[in-house]
Formats: sequence, structure tokens, C-alpha cells
Amino acid sequence: MALSWLSKSVLAILLSVSLVDAAIPNAVGRNQLHIPKLGATENAVMTPNGTALPPITMVYQFDQLIDHNKPNIGTFKQRFWMNWEFYEKGGPIILLTPGETNADGFDGYLTNRSINGMIAQQEKGATVVIEHRFFGFSNPYDNLTSQSLEVLTIQQAIDDLVYFAQTIDLPMPGGDQVKPNQAHWVLIGGSYSGALTGWTMVNKPGVFRAGWASSAVVEAITNFYDLFKPIREHMPKNCSADVEAVISHLDWLYVTNNKTALQDLQNNFGLGKITHIEDFAAALVNNLYDWQMLQPGGGQQNFYRFCDALEVKDGVSASEKGWGLQNALESWGNFWNTSYYASLCGTVDAETCLGTYDATQPYYTDVSVNNAWRSWFWMMCNEVGWYQGGPPLGQPAIVSRIIQPSYFQARDPRQCVNMFPQRFQTSGTPDVQATNRKYGGWNIKVDRVFFANGLRDHWRDATLSADGLHKVSVASQPIYEGDGFHASDMDAKNGVVDASVLRVQQAGLRFMKGWLS
Repeated sequence: MALSWLSKSVLAILLSVSLVDAAIPNAVGRNQLHIPKLGATENAVMTPNGTALPPITMVYQFDQLIDHNKPNIGTFKQRFWMNWEFYEKGGPIILLTPGETNADGFDGYLTNRSINGMIAQQEKGATVVIEHRFFGFSNPYDNLTSQSLEVLTIQQAIDDLVYFAQTIDLPMPGGDQVKPNQAHWVLIGGSYSGALTGWTMVNKPGVFRAGWASSAVVEAITNFYDLFKPIREHMPKNCSADVEAVISHLDWLYVTNNKTALQDLQNNFGLGKITHIEDFAAALVNNLYDWQMLQPGGGQQNFYRFCDALEVKDGVSASEKGWGLQNALESWGNFWNTSYYASLCGTVDAETCLGTYDATQPYYTDVSVNNAWRSWFWMMCNEVGWYQGGPPLGQPAIVSRIIQPSYFQARDPRQCVNMFPQRFQTSGTPDVQATNRKYGGWNIKVDRVFFANGLRDHWRDATLSADGLHKVSVASQPIYEGDGFHASDMDAKNGVVDASVLRVQQAGLRFMKGWLS
């Protein structure tokens, strides 16, 4: 999947891309909507009877249709990877796409270090990872212009998965005899690809026997300020109190048009040369986006380093009320000046790294392939939204209300227009109602899909476990929630250290056994 989503610092949302040159800031891709990368520990694979298999890093290619509505246009090479170490004749085929990212390095999802491999081991199946169209090197065209991206849609992605399953001769013994009418296929995904799992089985029933949808963001939402609610609720209370104090101070200075004090505030963070206050407000969200790297079984701890920087003085932690505004300003600013800015932007100046108003930057104009942030931005501007900013008045705010959907859409002009001027002349607001009507949204109803969510997942309120939704879990469409973060159930090691995640994994495996018997 994601997105103050679109400051360049957070814009590619959902991505894990990093700085490639001074024109593309380190800050791009701060908020991920795809599953965490789960690389394999080794390439050598052996079947239980000792037969050596090709390394799981081996790349295969499939002739995928460029446009499923116009098959005569031709095909493109879509990359995929597979592993059949557990496969026995009659077993299922377990298919996953990482979603909106280059699929290199996701080979761990071919092994039993992942829920995919755990299902394959239990059911004597084979695992396949396929790269999503227009991400990585599975591109119908040699560029990412608006004209080329016209065939990057949810529907085309669904049709890709179906056409692959119905057409592919898998490169394993008997791989030409495992079409969906000959063997069970299981579709698995997390985050955006989790939603894609549910959407596919709604849109094309009967192809996939069962599905596993982890942290599936099934509801497209234009103004998704609720992304930050689980973070505020589950981060250390002293940290949330001091972050709220700083954000309230920033918003008050903005409302009262105190330009001198606003400039002093930017200087405090070493961001005085950022031209627009919206970009400064969005820059501060980067510290919150580090939440996305947390998992029960480990992960980058930058978020807690940030909170420690605010809340620990001389070895003493603040009470739940925090230390207060003045200390928060000093300590948060010091954190940016001493380490965080360098880790985020390197030696790139602040306006280049975090500014979004210069439409001539390569950030907007580079149309070369393997720019996942650009491909994903296209999908967000056209179909799913998920723009992230401050909440309405009356709700606690750890993100500035300066950041609103217009920051991402089409005023002054804004980012959808800057990125795709041929497509968006005055508006970058997707018709999310149409997307939800077509694929179900929160009202999705599909048999034999296991929905797995996490209490601490910042994307939870776009899933079937959203607060206030009260979606009923039934045997044909079970909905389970553990205490994990984003797509925690997909990584086997998270179940080892978190009993609630283990319960979700075990429940899903039980359902799979029944559905695939």
C-alpha cells in the first residue's frame, strides 16, 4: 500500500526506497504499505528426500498481458520466484505479491520463515512470489509516464494474478498440471497486497480456493488521519504528551500567523531553510513513521530512540505527562540536529530533501522504471487516496493540522498535479467511493479468506479491525487480531516472541487445513 503522507519525506508511502542521488531525498518512502522485507538466510534448498532444488533467488519470467482488456497489444516479462521443497503431488500453490515495491529480496516468503511457507509445509504445497506490474523490473513499458501508467490499476493487478494462475506452467516437476481447475491455489498478501487478496477473490471468484489477508487495507480513504491514532495510543504516554505539546504549539503559531516565532521554531530543528511551513510540519512526521519498522520479533528501533531523546534526562524518565513544552522543543530539536537529519537526508540540503513545491525536481520528473514511489503515487492519486495529515479539531493531535488533503492533491499546485501534469490538471482526488463499491471496502464479503490484523498496526483503521467497525468474524470469513504491528503474522519469528501473534498464526493454519482438505 501508502500517504503527511506526501511530504517528500513521507511521500512514497508505502515504500522502502532510499536515496539514490541528491535529487531523490532520503526522506522519500518513509511510510510503507507493503509487507516487511523477509530475505532468506540461504540459497540452497533441499526437499525432504534430499533432492537439490534451484536457489530460491533464481528469477523466472512470465509473459503477462500488458492490457487485459486488449490482449492483442502484447505481453511483458513479469518476474517471479518459487520454491517447492515441501511440495507433494496434489498440494496447493501458495501465491504472494509483495505489492508496491521491487520484489527482489522477498524470497524469504518462499520459506517456512513466513506464513506462506508454513502453509506450504503443512499442506505439502509450493510457494511463489510474483512482482506487481510497474514495480521493480516487471514493467510493460520502459518508462513511468502517465501514458504508460494508464494500465496500472487495481483491476489490471487483479487480472495479472488470475491470468498467471490460469496460464503458468510452473518450473517444477508436474508444474504444467497445477492450474486452478487441477489444484488448489492460495492467494496471500499483506497491507496493500492483503487488500488485493480480498479484492481479487471478490472480483474473480472461483480461481483461488483460499486467501490470507494480513493487515489488509480494504477501505480506500481520502483523508486518512486515523493512521496516527494507533501510534498515539500505543507509544509511551510521556512521549505522546510531549509530541502533542509541540504540535499544538506549532499549530497555534500558524493560526495566529506568528511568522517570527515559526521561523525560530524551524531554526530550532535545523530546518530554517525549508521554504513552506507545510513542508516543515510534514518533516516532523518522519519520527512517527519510524513506527512502521517495529515488529514483536525485532526491527529498527528508531522510534524508541526518538522517544528516549525526548523523555530521558540524566537517566530519569518523565512521568506520563512528559517534561513539558520547553524541554520537548529543546530535546526534539537536538535529536534532529545531532543525528536524525543526517540519517534522513544525508548531506542534502533541507529544501531539496523535504520540500515539495518545486515541480522541476527529478523527484517529480524522473520517469525511469524501478521508481516504486512514482508507481505507487499513481495508484494513490487515482484510486485509493490514503492521504495522511492532522486530525479534525477536538481530537488529540501528534501530527500538525497544517497538513490536510489539499497538501497532496491539487492546490498551488500540489503533488498529484506536479507528478502527473498530463493526467491531473486541477485535481488529484481519487474516487475512493467507486473503489470501495467495486471491491467491497469495509463491506467486503468473501468466503475462505482469513483476515489477520494487529492492534498496534498504524494502518488498522483501514482494515476490518478498524475502531468502531465491529465487523463480525464468521467461519467462512474469519477476522483475527493479535497485539502485533503491521503484517506481524506473516513473519514466523513474531509468533515465537508474541503469544497473541502465535494464536493468530495457529488459527489461520487451522482454517487453511479445513479449506484445503
